[in-house]
Amino acid sequence: MDAPPAFRRQLLDVIPRLRRYARTLTFDTAAADDLAQQALERALLHWRQFDPQREMGVWLLSIAHNAFRDTQRKEARMSIVDPAELQRVQDETQPDNGHVLGLRLDLEAALRSLSPEQREPLLLVCVEQLSYAAVAQVLHIPIGPVMSRVCRARATLRRFLEGGAAAPRAPAAAPVGLKRVV
Repeated sequence: MDAPPAFRRQLLDVIPRLRRYARTLTFDTAAADDLAQQALERALLHWRQFDPQREMGVWLLSIAHNAFRDTQRKEARMSIVDPAELQRVQDETQPDNGHVLGLRLDLEAALRSLSPEQREPLLLVCVEQLSYAAVAQVLHIPIGPVMSRVCRARATLRRFLEGGAAAPRAPAAAPVGLKRVV
């Protein structure tokens, strides 16, 4: 049996939030669209599992988060990407918007410097404007770690964007300051 029309309308209302969150997870528009599609397919396939007492947005973002993690695990087993080649491709496809692009690249670099454990709750709170309790539901973790991860992520971003180096993700990597593109 297909999902009822009321359920489908609720899904349609949440799609912009879903796509925005998918873009913040993947840093790639095409991959974000694929992730949003996958989350919507899962939601429509398992519509009977939706609890009407729960907010549709939180439920759908939780599905997207789990789909993203599934994809990451699958890709980690399948391929290795050369970081230099990836950077070259990104440089070729990004438009030259001067100062705005520089600020965006600084923010993107700062977000990439965060661990997924810090980046995901921060984006859900700051971009999606979810409450800490809703983020805890989406990520399937207690509310305390959500609050501390968001706090640490904000502090790390602040240091990074003020010109200090963020904590390196790999132990062998040396801290690197930002270079402004103007």
